[in-house]
Amino acid sequence: MTTKERALAAALRLFSAKGYLGATTKEISKSAGIAEVTLFRHFSSKEQLFEEVLNTYSFLPTIKSLIPEVEKLPYEEALAVIALRFLETLKSRIEMIRIMQSEMSRYPEKIHKIYNSFIDGIIRTLALYFEGLQEAGVLKEFDTEYAARAFMGMFYSFFSAQEILLGKKYRKADLDLVIKEYVNIFAGGTLKK
Repeated sequence: MTTKERALAAALRLFSAKGYLGATTKEISKSAGIAEVTLFRHFSSKEQLFEEVLNTYSFLPTIKSLIPEVEKLPYEEALAVIALRFLETLKSRIEMIRIMQSEMSRYPEKIHKIYNSFIDGIIRTLALYFEGLQEAGVLKEFDTEYAARAFMGMFYSFFSAQEILLGKKYRKADLDLVIKEYVNIFAGGTLKK
């Protein structure tokens, strides 16, 4: 693992455990086994380190590599693959998501911009996929960015209710069935008749 990769892995661990506000660059560099000055050679600021953690460990790199794979699949199957990978990524990053949600209102403006830029990247990537299907005559005309937000929002809401708010303790959900039903609802509203 390179020095930069070790720093990113340490930052992910500490941001997940302590949040952006609680994790210090001193702790991150110590956890990575590097000097703090070395950390700042790779990342000019804590904000840049946070941005790189989001860009490396979030769903953004996953969806960017996933879209070319699913373009060959039937629409509903492609949506199911995207949804499953999104939910898997969220579950693998649950600690970071939990702490980010709890401290989001206290983040500096710069961090809000980084976070929203990363979310917009995911939405734009999915919207471009929808645009390609519109051009191919598979999907009807609609605002692809709103549709991408709706699609991702359905699954994020499910994840949040089940994992963050611990709904799974009170009502078990069959993940395959949830994905199938949500995809059917979404496809029903977006496919050309």
